Amino acid sequence: MAGKLSATKIENAKASDKPYKLTDGDGMYLLITQGKASQDGKFKPGSQKWWRFDYRFHGTRRTLSLGVYPDVSLKEARDRLRKAREVLASGRDPSAERQREKASHEKTNTFEAVTNEWLDKYRPTWAPKHTEKVEGRFKQYVYPWLGALPVNGITAADLLRILRRIEERGANETAHRVRQHCGQVFRYAIATGRMETDPTHGLRGALAPAQVKHHASITEPKAIGLLLHAIDAYTGYFVTRCALRLAPLVFVRPGELRNAEWKEFDLEAAEWRIPAEKMKMSRPHIVPLSTQAVEILKELQALNGTGRYTFPSVRSRLKPMSDATLTNALRSLGYSGDQMTVHGFRSMASTRLNELGWHRDAIERQLAHIEGNAVRAAYNYAEHLPERRRMMQVWADYLGGLRKSANLTPISRIRAA
Repeated sequence: MAGKLSATKIENAKASDKPYKLTDGDGMYLLITQGKASQDGKFKPGSQKWWRFDYRFHGTRRTLSLGVYPDVSLKEARDRLRKAREVLASGRDPSAERQREKASHEKTNTFEAVTNEWLDKYRPTWAPKHTEKVEGRFKQYVYPWLGALPVNGITAADLLRILRRIEERGANETAHRVRQHCGQVFRYAIATGRMETDPTHGLRGALAPAQVKHHASITEPKAIGLLLHAIDAYTGYFVTRCALRLAPLVFVRPGELRNAEWKEFDLEAAEWRIPAEKMKMSRPHIVPLSTQAVEILKELQALNGTGRYTFPSVRSRLKPMSDATLTNALRSLGYSGDQMTVHGFRSMASTRLNELGWHRDAIERQLAHIEGNAVRAAYNYAEHLPERRRMMQVWADYLGGLRKSANLTPISRIRAA
């Protein structure tokens, strides 16, 4: 295309009292908007140079904006003209196409749309329960007010308003979680070119500190012995009793225990392999089983070993027991939520095993805590299994001793020979 304009000619274009055009050819021109010229002939603030393309579609004259100079150079304007003419040659209206693209762009760049993209990216690496929690927070606390807004138009003040609503309910920790999730979405939007700054940075110190609530746990040896005695005396549903007896021996997360399936156990090898999709950090986990744990599982297997779930619901063998079953069982034994929780068996094991002198890495790996250092995490996974096998058996024997005598003096250090 032989153009009639040059960068020099455009730069030297003088301001005028009336708008005028500088034609480049093929329907494209530069529109010089009306403005008052100064004595040196240069434009004052407010005057602009607009690229325009005049064309006919189905006999009607139309104009398409190609951008503003100098943001859009002469070369780029000609390139946009070429693309517009290709659309026109295909029988479509370039202006209508522009509107469709704009609507599509706006639709895919709302906060909710960008959040869904971000969720889809991380969903395969998260446990289903964690994904459900994160999505639930967005749906309940964020989407009703910010979901339809362009992600790049959301300000710190907009976000603070929804966080204040959460704080007013007394859910400070949830407010911090929502701020954290939103920050991750904004950083994803920055990485994908949708926005330039993260508005959550302006909210540091704006929220009341979150009070971390720890899971209640019994860690004193004599009290542990009394708890184990109480569990042995439990007279409720047999499957629940087995789960309660197994919980302190394996100290996995409550959801991992109640969702256990028989196919995950190899009782001959004394091993429970939990698949990645059931783990909080989406990594497979190995639980070495002590002789005591295997004994409990074999006893239970005789009852329901042909079913899918190791701890089926009392109402249906096709479903695992509910997340409230073990909690209710502890309450029936006289332990309040401030004294002991199902999750508390993990704290019990962590506290006592550390005091008994076991290697911290072995304990943390058995708790399925992931190291931030990738090399260290790989080392833990590959090298500590033999030690963890010994640790789990000694731990079961230690608990057995506490069960026999609530007055047992804590062992100073128990290590495998």
